Amino acid sequence: MNLHMPIPEPYEGTNINVTAHGIQSPGSSAVPFTPISMPEPNIPVAVAMSSSSTMPGQTVDISLTPIVPGPQVKRYNRRVLINGDRKSFKVEKGLLDCSEELVALEGWEPLTHPEGALFFYQSRKYMTLLESHQRVFTDADVRDPGINIEINKAAEMAREGARKADIVLDPSVELALELITEANKKDWGYYFVDHDRRVIFWFEDYESPHLMNNVRGVERKSHIKYALDSQYWRHIELFPNKRVLPEDIVVTLKEIVMHAHAENITSETCLAPFASSEVASMLGLVDHLKGELFPDAGKLLLIAFSDSTNKEREHSVWIAARLMRLFCNAKFVNFCGQPGARLDVDQSLYGEHDTRSNKTILYIMNVILFGSPVAQSRAIHRIWVDETIVQPRWKDFIDRMTTEWNGYTIFSTVMLAVDISFLAVPAIATQTAAIALTYLSCLCALGSLVVSLILAGQVNDSRRGSAADVASFMVGISQSMFGLESLALMLSLPFALLIWGMAFFAGALSTLIFRTSSVVVISIASPVWVAVFVLAMWPVLTANNIHISRLRSWIIEQASSQAVEPIFGV
Repeated sequence: MNLHMPIPEPYEGTNINVTAHGIQSPGSSAVPFTPISMPEPNIPVAVAMSSSSTMPGQTVDISLTPIVPGPQVKRYNRRVLINGDRKSFKVEKGLLDCSEELVALEGWEPLTHPEGALFFYQSRKYMTLLESHQRVFTDADVRDPGINIEINKAAEMAREGARKADIVLDPSVELALELITEANKKDWGYYFVDHDRRVIFWFEDYESPHLMNNVRGVERKSHIKYALDSQYWRHIELFPNKRVLPEDIVVTLKEIVMHAHAENITSETCLAPFASSEVASMLGLVDHLKGELFPDAGKLLLIAFSDSTNKEREHSVWIAARLMRLFCNAKFVNFCGQPGARLDVDQSLYGEHDTRSNKTILYIMNVILFGSPVAQSRAIHRIWVDETIVQPRWKDFIDRMTTEWNGYTIFSTVMLAVDISFLAVPAIATQTAAIALTYLSCLCALGSLVVSLILAGQVNDSRRGSAADVASFMVGISQSMFGLESLALMLSLPFALLIWGMAFFAGALSTLIFRTSSVVVISIASPVWVAVFVLAMWPVLTANNIHISRLRSWIIEQASSQAVEPIFGV
């Protein structure tokens, strides 16, 4: 929305809040909800008027763009540089007075987020026939005169846009504004927040992939509501100061966490986006929010934690908002309340398969790599479902793979030492085949060692990051020639190369035995060699569902069919 509006005399504002209109209030739908209010901030503000008031008739171009707080409030990407001069700050005598820096400018009060970020909050009452409040949050530095003028006008435009769209702005509604600077162009992103319904909304239709969070197939309002719920809690997470944490929110959050904990304990396909240990820690945090009594370990004492509900404690509000956002987003991703809802973490909602993979080549590679790609592929498809990473399983998978790679490095080192020692045996000097096989064994063991070290280094460097980083990596892999199977092939290399190294060494040792030994030695070694070979192949055949009993039955069936054919041919 682009408007060219005149700026009036020093901004006192006119009540542009809209009361009752005959339309449905934003965020309402056919789906019932539990109204959990996050009471409005109540801040006594000392107002300091800006010295840069604009002259009558002066105009400024303001462009309003609908945004969502999740990815589009760029608080964590601002990268504001600090003066690096090594200069001591002179502290004046007497008590330190910061009031000049913390004074509110035209109703804008600076607040500090629990994480340390600076943001600004405006709460100003306009008394008309109907009393309403203007509550605006922003990360923009309103102490800059130009930004101060623009943001006041942007707030006025947003409320005017809501009025023209016949949208009811209840007293619990807040407005958030974000300064967007791209390619020498400045826009103001905006969204409204309704605390009664726990959603965000706009005065215009909104369609953006930022709200979809890479979820496909969203068709119902009852489904998108969970995305709006998640964005609501993201807003509270970004601006938690001067808010009261209602008790019913803590009760609801405790119920959600307790259910996730029970599901983690009793099910291997739990939908909770956290591991069991993490959920247990969350449950302890929620208990602390409620202020319950806990026994002291080893002592007959009770430790009482102060109740944070119905109090202005921004740290507690942030904790509740962060957890609620994550669980609401999980419900949105899993199509909660929809006919095709995901009920276990392995369930694919879209039924898609990678059709680009060459099945013949993959089958051949699976045989060459001793069946390891199939096992790795099964594990990968358990952690990457519908282009969504299953974070708890990914962590367990990476931990297991790291342990295996550490073991492969030890085995490969031992194998290299054995091969080099074997080449020093005098009897092998005349056995060209044995020397060639030993060289191949050395190369395979070295390859297993190098690949294991590279994979372990990559995992420790970047694959333990956030779910978004892991998802980005998996998307990149899935776009390769073999899709996700290329990752399975890659992860199979340390094991397969080590097995090939052992197989080549076994061939070299067998060549030396059967070409340089006497008949007596060969007659003794041959049965043992066959027995070892059969025992080594047994687990390989079993893993591929090939059993000796079935082979025996197949031989009997073939022999019977061959014996019956001449009779019927007569």
